[in-house]
Amino acid sequence: MNDISLHILDILQNSIHAGASLITVIIRYDQAAGTLSISIEDDGCGMDEAYLEKVTNPFVTGRTTRRVGLGIPLFKAGAEGCGGSFEIKSQKGRGTLVSAVFITGNIDCPPLGNMTDTMVSQVISHQNVDFIYKFITNAGEMNFDTREIKGALAGVPLDAPEIISWMRQSINEEINEIGGGKVL
Repeated sequence: MNDISLHILDILQNSIHAGASLITVIIRYDQAAGTLSISIEDDGCGMDEAYLEKVTNPFVTGRTTRRVGLGIPLFKAGAEGCGGSFEIKSQKGRGTLVSAVFITGNIDCPPLGNMTDTMVSQVISHQNVDFIYKFITNAGEMNFDTREIKGALAGVPLDAPEIISWMRQSINEEINEIGGGKVL
């Protein structure tokens, strides 16, 4: 995968496949510390300890359509490959938390990529799932919560063209205001 947003997209798909109704993505960009911290938490079906111990193995997958699951192992390799870290926690019936830290000054650190399109595509494709997306920098915080948006829209579908355009513009403007538009 060429950028971190594609790893996040894969983890989001795992969460949706696990039956999550709420998925939270938090990205913290600390330019002074040179770190990009990412956490993705869901309230899906979770994993038992036995499966959790082997989930970072590329030859372990919960999918029945193929025998290889590269998403989590590649995300882990990407973070650790640039001097960062990776952690996954899960409880059967309670959900999963995937966390990674990337060292932005490392030559092997991939770019963040287009998080706006990643999040908006998931929001419009999975309207029965609620998403919280937070982007935090030393200068401030951007919060995007589909529960609030759905409440304000009072039944207008999130895949209406003007809503899609508004979501993209809103996220980009808020991220640029806090200096997150120049990440990697």
